[in-house]
Amino acid sequence: MRRLVLPLLLVLASTSLVACGDDTAGEGEDRVPTPPEAVGAEVLEGTGTFPATVTHQFGTTTVPEEPKRVVSVGYTEQDVLLQLGVIPIAVTEWYGEQPDATWPWAHDLLGDAEPEVLDSSDGFPLEEIIALEPDLIIGTNAGMEERDYQLLSAVAPTVTSVAGSTPYFSSWQDQTLQVARALGREADGQTLIDRVESDFAAVAEFHDWEGRTATFSQGGPYDGQLYVYPAGLSTDFLTMLGFEITTGLEKYAPNVGEQALISGENVELLEADVVVWATENADMFDELMDFAAVEDLPAVRERRSVYTDEVLAGAIYFITPLSLEYVLEHLTPRLEKAVAGEGPTSFDS
Repeated sequence: MRRLVLPLLLVLASTSLVACGDDTAGEGEDRVPTPPEAVGAEVLEGTGTFPATVTHQFGTTTVPEEPKRVVSVGYTEQDVLLQLGVIPIAVTEWYGEQPDATWPWAHDLLGDAEPEVLDSSDGFPLEEIIALEPDLIIGTNAGMEERDYQLLSAVAPTVTSVAGSTPYFSSWQDQTLQVARALGREADGQTLIDRVESDFAAVAEFHDWEGRTATFSQGGPYDGQLYVYPAGLSTDFLTMLGFEITTGLEKYAPNVGEQALISGENVELLEADVVVWATENADMFDELMDFAAVEDLPAVRERRSVYTDEVLAGAIYFITPLSLEYVLEHLTPRLEKAVAGEGPTSFDS
């Protein structure tokens, strides 16, 4: 289940979008903003420059020539590979059991390809990886340790996270650039980043949410606690829209780069102008509402909360250029309602 892997894995985010649509609220009323059409699924084709040398947390890796057989041993890297026009021969299952371990915002980019799906829940499947005969291994969001790196790099050039990363977290910008560097296409990686940041900036400017506070939380309790995200940990999707992340949560995180563990008696710490709950289904929503004083939280009572569906929750957790464009399109109208105090009162509202 998603909640069983979240504490481990998420201690581990063209042209600009049009900022508003053509819909109107009615005669004499103000224009109602509508979500822009996402353009993030556009593939950015290109040719790399080789040899390509990438500096990472365990040293440097040189990719001698353009790779043809790329294996992704991390949990989200397939998004960046696909957007750069590279179809991996193997990807790694994170959660959700999506077809080809690739979520809807990216799956069309596979075309007819069916990459092998790896399972690293008990460690990297080294024998399977060797049998695939890769010429490049990507693991920027893989929880890779130095021993793993040594074993994998003996199979093929292996690129992992930037120096200073925690096992399962570095910024989506850093991860995007690392993957692009391994393909000899750092400039193209920067283009993907620029697109996303420009699109979010356009929506942020239109809505003027600057200074409003927001909290992002897992959708339901796990082991009697909520897993809540301190500022800077997978919260870019809110801060890029102008929101300020609720302060004080970081002191409840067991370690730097991990979620805050909020017990029932501390639920009030989540209060903000808007609270985004990564609910995935009606059962999780009900479990959340039954947890401690969540139902009495002003942001819940006053309809200033957002409850996501499974795919939107997954897009927020993935926090790649592709998933962020999906988030921008599908979360924006929900945020508009929550800011106005018109958020839903049930999961399917």
